[in-house]
Amino acid sequence: MAMTDPIADLLTRIRNGMQRRHAEIKVPASHLKAEVSRVLQEEGFIQGMKSIEEAGHPHLSLRLRYQDGEMPMITGLRRISKPGHRVYTRHTRIPMVMRGMGVVIMSTPKGVMTGAEARAQGIGGEVLCYVW
Repeated sequence: MAMTDPIADLLTRIRNGMQRRHAEIKVPASHLKAEVSRVLQEEGFIQGMKSIEEAGHPHLSLRLRYQDGEMPMITGLRRISKPGHRVYTRHTRIPMVMRGMGVVIMSTPKGVMTGAEARAQGIGGEVLCYVW
């Protein structure tokens, strides 16, 4: 069966990995997943990311980050735009997550970026997910 929402799969794997206190998780690779992971790394939610090949298929290996070795850096993930219900916004209406404590990850014409970056550049796009 084909996966219909790869971003939701990525977020679920991260959520499950954090709950189980895994140091590292592996997800099937795609360009969009790599870009979302890059933003998570830049924002300090994950330690690192590298591309690997497993059984002839490309995967991303994500090193999860914890505070004091126990508390996950990511306390919540929420998918906003879904395959059956896409959510787009203009730069003046980019939402705040947890009153600025969280991050909006967006897909814009200039690539995947945070809501703050999109607001600063004056571009809107698809609201992929919230991370806090």
